[in-house]
Amino acid sequence: MSNLPLEQLVVKYQDFRKKLKAYRFADYLIGWDSETEAPSGCFDERSQMVGILSSESFKLMTCSDTVNLVNELYERKSELTPLLALEIKKYKKELDQILNIPLTEYVKYNTLLASSQQKWAIAKNKSDFTLFSDILKEIIAYQKKLMKYYETDELKGYDTLLDIYEEGITKKDYDAFFDVLKRDLVPFVLEISSRKSPAKKSLINKKFKEEKQEILSHYFLDVLKFDWQRGVLKKSEHPFTSGFGSTDVRVTTHYYEDNVYSNIFSVIHEGGHATYELQCDQTLDETFLGGGATMAMHESQSRLYENMIGRSRAFWEAHFDKLKTTFPSQMKDITIDDVYYDVNRVERSLIRTEADELTYPIHIMLRYDLEKMLLEGNLAVDDLPKKWNELMMSYLGIEVPNDKNGVLQDIHWAMGSFGYFPTYAYGSAIAAQLYYYMNKEFDVAESLRKKTTADVNEWLKEHVHKYGKTLSPNEMLIKATGEAFNPKYYIDYLKNKYSKIYNIN
Repeated sequence: MSNLPLEQLVVKYQDFRKKLKAYRFADYLIGWDSETEAPSGCFDERSQMVGILSSESFKLMTCSDTVNLVNELYERKSELTPLLALEIKKYKKELDQILNIPLTEYVKYNTLLASSQQKWAIAKNKSDFTLFSDILKEIIAYQKKLMKYYETDELKGYDTLLDIYEEGITKKDYDAFFDVLKRDLVPFVLEISSRKSPAKKSLINKKFKEEKQEILSHYFLDVLKFDWQRGVLKKSEHPFTSGFGSTDVRVTTHYYEDNVYSNIFSVIHEGGHATYELQCDQTLDETFLGGGATMAMHESQSRLYENMIGRSRAFWEAHFDKLKTTFPSQMKDITIDDVYYDVNRVERSLIRTEADELTYPIHIMLRYDLEKMLLEGNLAVDDLPKKWNELMMSYLGIEVPNDKNGVLQDIHWAMGSFGYFPTYAYGSAIAAQLYYYMNKEFDVAESLRKKTTADVNEWLKEHVHKYGKTLSPNEMLIKATGEAFNPKYYIDYLKNKYSKIYNIN
């Protein structure tokens, strides 16, 4: 114990926090640049620079001065403001995990990840898993080491990674959740996906020039009230949102000239993530408590905007004319019914990010099962493409034609993000619960006919966004809905919506 006055300890902690956030800001900018505009030949040199920054950041976080400071504040947390006490509690957990990782391992791993995403992109573009398999083996070897470093009396094995993305949720919880989906949803999914879409005409496979799609991207972000003074839109191989506080939020999309819907719903999805970040209480920016509460809560927002808002009939009643004026020749003889049924078409498809909202959780179950196998030693990396293809056939009855459309379609494993995938399905279920209670307070469909999501934004700001990480998802759900997480809202929402669309009693 230093026996310093509490005020001095807090000032020292604030100075440390500013320095660490500066390193994280640099890391954020490098990551953004790597995914958007960096030249392909820069990554070997860049990985060395990332290694140096990671080393300095690690030293700052783990030096004796920092450790002693955090531990002392933790011991005196009852004397701190509630916000700072919560921050110290959360940061001490993160610090304890880091302290268990040897510096050399930490630097090597971050250096590895600095080049792995580029190798994944090359392998994907060439549709050749063997170009990525060696570095994936290294990543998984590090993940297994991390699981050991992160172990506590309460958390073991894969649970240690799941807890990083969704604190307090374990493999047992996810297994129970997916069992509900398998029992109550999968038979319905298989029934619906065997039926023909009621859409009489489709925009799928028509040609849409990229420059006009880009106009539409900006239009839909405007509909979501995206703040262009604090945000930007770019292209990337895999659409994503990144940000640093509530004043710098960046969104990407991609453009396929034969699939206009891919861009539209990528933009709305990522716009949902961005809205969460932009509407977080700005007083949290200087702390470690800003931004989304957890990965699942973040995903709940993007899925709510993409599916419950963006695929609703009211949304397309408001924006159908914009689609017609932007693409007059492609939209000739297309009705609003065609568009509504088209954007809610259910198909057994290969690509997760292009999957309809009904089959989407099955794609997540596949990845969740594969992650468990890889990390628990039940599947070799070299056998991953074969097992992927087998499960895709088993779960959705689809034959995978190549690695690009199969095992290489997602960037997450190249980023070292193991434990992330199940949050997508979990987040979709949270979204359904929030959406149900939002509709109890105002007519969401009627509000969307105003050609803006302003009312939706405001409700979510007050019930979710403004809290940042100061509340857990369950605490927010209880505040907003009066009950803890309940997957029945997800099952009911999907069954009610698609029974109507496909005329099933």
